[in-house]
Amino acid sequence: MSNAPGYKDAIEEIEHIVDEIESETIDVDVLSEKIKRAAFLIKYCRQKLRKTDDQIKKVLQDLESEDIAGDHS
Repeated sequence: MSNAPGYKDAIEEIEHIVDEIESETIDVDVLSEKIKRAAFLIKYCRQKLRKTDDQIKKVLQDLESEDIAGDHS
């Protein structure tokens, strides 16, 4: 599998694959590869969202810690 594109591009590619499958324009011979690519992109997007969520939580914790430390000065 090739590397994943950016998050937005990955979502657009997943949507395109879903459209192809729903419209039945996808060739049966390439269906398996499309499904594998979609699964890869979904996993990539989930990881990206988790990482972003973790980063946001860390920033908020740091801000909260600074607020608490500032209140005791």
